[in-house]
Amino acid sequence: MRKDLWVIHLDMDAFFASVEQRDNPRLRGKPVIVGGSPNSRGVVSTCSYEARRFGVRSAMPSREALRLCPQAVFIRPNHAKYSEVGRQVRAIMRRFTDVIQPLSIDEAFLDVSGQDAVRVARELKAAIRSELQLTGSAGVSYCKFLAKMASDMEKPDGLTVITWERAQELLPTLPVRKLWGVGPASEQALNALGIFTCGDLLAYDPETLRKHFGKRADELIQLARGIDPRPVVPYREAKSIGEENTFAVDQTDRAYLAELLERYADNLARELQRQGLAARTVTVKVKWNVFVEGGPKGGDFLQITRSQTLPMPTDDARTIGRAAREIFARVEWEGRKVRLLGLSVHNFVKRGERVQAYLPI
Repeated sequence: MRKDLWVIHLDMDAFFASVEQRDNPRLRGKPVIVGGSPNSRGVVSTCSYEARRFGVRSAMPSREALRLCPQAVFIRPNHAKYSEVGRQVRAIMRRFTDVIQPLSIDEAFLDVSGQDAVRVARELKAAIRSELQLTGSAGVSYCKFLAKMASDMEKPDGLTVITWERAQELLPTLPVRKLWGVGPASEQALNALGIFTCGDLLAYDPETLRKHFGKRADELIQLARGIDPRPVVPYREAKSIGEENTFAVDQTDRAYLAELLERYADNLARELQRQGLAARTVTVKVKWNVFVEGGPKGGDFLQITRSQTLPMPTDDARTIGRAAREIFARVEWEGRKVRLLGLSVHNFVKRGERVQAYLPI
């Protein structure tokens, strides 16, 4: 473990909802829910802190969110706007370091080794507040795991520092579900062994733990000790760009769905052009209204994906749309209805590296 490493984890506070409240003063102080309609199968993407006081949470069905908070204001997500604000946040980050690892549109790790990490965190938060009228919570520590944990300890608009000494105070009582990579299944398996906290984990026989978790056991032991050797890895380009929609009512109209694919193609082409990319492969995703039991989630709706490789990479909406229509025309429905439709492009090349893409007649 590098003793000179200092990491900041910045997590924007209720990002989508905060952007909407910033841009519309009438929403300030009100419970705002960004997500799908409560009159459909919509889910909560994020919500303001005013809504969270009523028990509303991300990924909750919008209908349940409305039941908990009848006075909530529901807003459909504007991903183009959030992406632009996310880029503005990252531009501010780059003033302090080039070693930035985004985790999502609204959070990232920054390696600020060799600098006064707490000062950088304060100045970063101040710049975002001053220039973008938004707040973020920062965690500062000597490793990624603890920096991320710290950023969640004083939300919203917090700044928490976890040193090695502070980590040794916090970790013994920390629930194992807080360890990096421990999901519900792993937590349940650990609990079945009588392991509920990091203290329990370190007191458990390592050999027995390895029999249950293999090499993952040693990673968990290291994390429970406050050791996380993973470096901050700068941004890697996305492997695909896509758009999809879950319908309020299952669809049977092929013409309407084909037109929707054309709209998706327009959006994907604009994003390719913005990033200076061209794509070689087009993929259509269809999820049917047929539920299949089994698998790690206990079941899911039947889904298919079909792809087509283009003769040349393209960023042209008509070319992508035509390929999407051709793929969709070959899909066999077998009397089923469409619950979800998606379109994505991948196998990218930089625009200047590609041979001129063919244009549709």
